[in-house]
Amino acid sequence: MSEITDRYRRRADEFERKIAAVRPDQWSNPSPCARWTARDVVGHIIDMHAAMLRPLGRELSPAPSLDDDPLAAFRAARADVQAVLDDPALATRECDTPSGRVTAERHIDQVVSEDLPLHGWDLARATSQDDTIDPEDVERAWAAMRALPADLMEKFRTPGAFGPDVEVFGPEVKVAEDASPQDRLLAFIGRDPAWRP
Repeated sequence: MSEITDRYRRRADEFERKIAAVRPDQWSNPSPCARWTARDVVGHIIDMHAAMLRPLGRELSPAPSLDDDPLAAFRAARADVQAVLDDPALATRECDTPSGRVTAERHIDQVVSEDLPLHGWDLARATSQDDTIDPEDVERAWAAMRALPADLMEKFRTPGAFGPDVEVFGPEVKVAEDASPQDRLLAFIGRDPAWRP
């Protein structure tokens, strides 16, 4: 198992646990992502799984709908991405992505795998679960964010730069100088670490 595959599986397991813990009456709860409910957060993650498959000419397998069964919908999407990572020919195939030409596994690692802990926080906060992000994931994400060129970070913060209604990061939120690494990361990408539903 490659490091990328292991990392994706660990993060997807954690996100799946959070979905499984959501009570039926919590799916319409607001989330830290403006205009998104808890269900919308899961829908976004499923959509991002589909986006990982498109450069390979693949699409998500038929699955229960997000409205009917968010957990089953996510499990089906993650199985499709896991199948790519588990197939060396597919995982190492180069494809054109918004970040340039990279292997499919690198694209998955840099996009949807990185999204899982951050949106896991959104889902956990929306549904009153433990929202602690794995410190290793915080450290990796913080290093990646700080390494982004200023012009690319500006693009990430510009609504619509990657398509209609697509907003990657919000404006940076101010936090105390002694804020935890997790809170600094969340604030950097435009989340208010103190947000509550």
